[in-house]
Amino acid sequence: MHRYPFTNSIWRQHDTGPLYPSLNVSESADVVVIGAGITGLVCAYELQKRGKQVTLLEALEIGHGTTGHTTAKCSVQHGSIYQKLIRHFGETVARLYYEFNAEALVYLQNQVNEGFDCDFSLEHSYLYATEPNDELVKELDAYRRLKIDGGEATEEVNHALPFTIEQALVIRNQAQFHPVKYLRELAERFVRLGGNIYEQTRAMEVSQGPRPIVTTATGRRVQANQVVIATHYPFNDLRGLYVSKFSVERSYIVACETDTDPLKGMYLSVDHNSRSYRSYVDNGKTYLLIGGEGHLAGQVTDTRSRYDRLESDAQHHFGTNRSTYRWSSQDLITLDSLPYVGQMFKREPDIFVATGFLKWGMTNGIAAGILLADQLTNRPDRFSELVSPLRTTVKPTDLPAFLKTNLDTATQFTKGAVERVLERQDVQDLQLDEGGIVQVGHRTKGVYRDLENRCHVVNLTCTHLGCTVKWNNAERTWDCPCHGSRFDAKGAVLEGPATKPLTYSKREDL
Repeated sequence: MHRYPFTNSIWRQHDTGPLYPSLNVSESADVVVIGAGITGLVCAYELQKRGKQVTLLEALEIGHGTTGHTTAKCSVQHGSIYQKLIRHFGETVARLYYEFNAEALVYLQNQVNEGFDCDFSLEHSYLYATEPNDELVKELDAYRRLKIDGGEATEEVNHALPFTIEQALVIRNQAQFHPVKYLRELAERFVRLGGNIYEQTRAMEVSQGPRPIVTTATGRRVQANQVVIATHYPFNDLRGLYVSKFSVERSYIVACETDTDPLKGMYLSVDHNSRSYRSYVDNGKTYLLIGGEGHLAGQVTDTRSRYDRLESDAQHHFGTNRSTYRWSSQDLITLDSLPYVGQMFKREPDIFVATGFLKWGMTNGIAAGILLADQLTNRPDRFSELVSPLRTTVKPTDLPAFLKTNLDTATQFTKGAVERVLERQDVQDLQLDEGGIVQVGHRTKGVYRDLENRCHVVNLTCTHLGCTVKWNNAERTWDCPCHGSRFDAKGAVLEGPATKPLTYSKREDL
C-alpha cells in the first residue's frame, strides 16, 4: 500500500525558535493580544515599543497558523483587486487600500534595514493569464487611474515562464520572505522589550465591560484595558454576527526541488485554474513553490489529489523533482473584499479584531497590526474608516456574497446530516492511515485507523455550531465545511472558530 507523507510547511521545517511557557498563573496587562501570527505579533511588538505592557496568548505555537503556511509573498498586487474596488467603492477607497498595503511593505523593508533576518528579497510581482482575459485589461486601467507604478509585462513573462501566456501585468519592487523567521524576530524583540508570550494557551472567552477578562482553557485569566483578537477567524464570532460575514477558502502549496536557477519574480494567474509561483533557496537547494487548487474549506475530502495536481504541473512545466514539502492554508474572504480591522463591537470599545485578509495576509496582516497599535495608543490613522469592522455590513454590491455565504452554510448543515447516513462504512473497511465516517455500534462516528492499527474515534459534530465535520485525507484532520474549524485525528482543535475539541476515544477493539 502506498503511504502518503504527512504535510509539512517548508517555513516550519527548520524552526528552532524557543518554546514559550503556557500561562499557569492569572495576571493583568495593559493589552492582551490573542494570536501569535503576523498581525498579533506586529501589533504586540509595536504596542510594547510604545510603552504598553502586553501579554500575547497563542493557542498552539508561533508560526503554527496561516502565517506559517503561506506562499510568503509581500505585495500590493492582490490579484485583480483594484478594478473591483473602483467598481464597488470608487477610486478613493481603491487608492487607500493600495496605500494601506504599500505602507506595510515599507515597514517590513525598514525592519530588514534595521537587522531583521527573514530571507527578505525584492522581487517584481506579475499577474498573468494564459487565455484572453478582460480582467487584466480592466486592472491595467485601474493601475493608471490610481497612479499605481505598474504596467504591461506580457513579453517579459513569456520569457520568464516555460509556457505561453496571453497577457501579464507587473508591479515592481515587491518582496518575498521567510514568514516564520520574521515571526521569530518579532517575538524575540517583543520579549526583550518586556512583553510576555504564552504558547499552548487557548483563549476561550472574553468578558464584556470595562477592563475585559480573557479566560483560557485551563481557567487562567488575564485582565487588561484592551483585548485584540488576532486569531485569523475570530473565536468570539457569534456576537456581532461575524459568523455570517465570511467565506472560508482552503488552498494548497507544494515545494519541489529543482536543478534550475531560482525563478526571478513572483507570479499569479487569473485563469480559472489559478496558479501561484515563486522560488526559495534553502541550504543551497532551490525549491519552486506552486500554489493553487483552492476550494471552500471542509468541502473536499480527497485533498491529496489537489497536491498531486500541483506537483504534476511543476514536473510538467518546470522539470522539477517530486514535492519535498506539501502544505495548505485557510483564508477568510469578507463580503466586500476589505479586511475587518478595528473595534469589534459597537458597544464594546475595548475589544478589537483583525481578520479577513483575502489571501493577502502578509501585507494586510502587517498593516492591520500597525493600525491596531495606532488605535490603542490614540494615534490618528487614515485607514481606520477604510477597514472598520463597524462599517455597513451589507451594501447592494455585497448582497449576492452575503446570500451565497449563508445559503452555503445552511446547505452544509443539511448535507452533513444526510452524509452521516449515506457515506458511512464498516469500520473494518478502513485501511491503515485512512479515516472516514463509519458505523460504530449503533452510532455514526468519525474514525481514523493509524499506521499501528489503532482506531481513533471522534464525534462528528463540530463544537462551534454543530455542523458535521469531514475527513481530510492529506492533512489527516476533521474539517468543518460551515465555518472552517479544523481538528486533528484525536479531535484536538487545530484552527478556529471552534475552541473545544471533538469528543474522542481510542479503540483497540475495532
